[in-house]
Amino acid sequence: MSNPPAIRLGLNVDHVATLRNARGSARPDPVRIALAAIEAGVDGITAHLREDRRHIRDADMARLKAEIPKPLNFEMAATAEMQRIALATKPHAVCLVPERREELTTEGGLDLVGQRDALAPFIAKFNDAGIQVSLFISADPQQIETAAQLRAPAIEIHTGGWCDAVVDGHKEKADAEWRRIVEGAALARAAGLEVHAGHGLDYATAETIAALPEIVELNIGYFMMGEALLVGIAETVRAMRAAMDRGRATLKTRTA
Repeated sequence: MSNPPAIRLGLNVDHVATLRNARGSARPDPVRIALAAIEAGVDGITAHLREDRRHIRDADMARLKAEIPKPLNFEMAATAEMQRIALATKPHAVCLVPERREELTTEGGLDLVGQRDALAPFIAKFNDAGIQVSLFISADPQQIETAAQLRAPAIEIHTGGWCDAVVDGHKEKADAEWRRIVEGAALARAAGLEVHAGHGLDYATAETIAALPEIVELNIGYFMMGEALLVGIAETVRAMRAAMDRGRATLKTRTA
């Protein structure tokens, strides 16, 4: 059997901007952190330009695109304003997410089934522009099947429910959420979708999910920013990369 595809690590730098904005100054600089993380081994940078600009700002997106030597993943709501900015910025990829002003962080995935008619032309425009579209969804069969029908090249499975249950020690819930992720990843890959995952991942859960052969990219932010306060961004990237590699290595053991 051939080796499983390599797994990429994307770093979300939103909360570098959150810390910067708390004082209204220019530091810490999300671009500087992104460059240091790339030097330490991340494969790409994710940033979410929200409608209320609570962390990442328009100038951050422009600088990230201009200054980082790795792919930029532009996380965004499916609005006309964000589409205009993304098409002007020309990132490697956009990840469409649900967005509510009152939420602390992204809650749940997109409802592709309910928003299909609105999302179809939105996705098509990015496809035509050569920008990869990823849809942030739960590991639900209907949502996955709709993603494939919408001709989105990729999905990102929302892992928040599973990660929260693991951290809280709710084993039954964690096991149920994990089964959904395993089955959803397999279904998505069979439908021709590239499969990413993210939200709430730490070293342990990243190592676990990296053992799924269908997953080719993890996007992680909040946990890694917290760890970086203790040990620095370079050591955090290396530790996360090592955890993912350990998980991936189990695939070779199982198929040897």
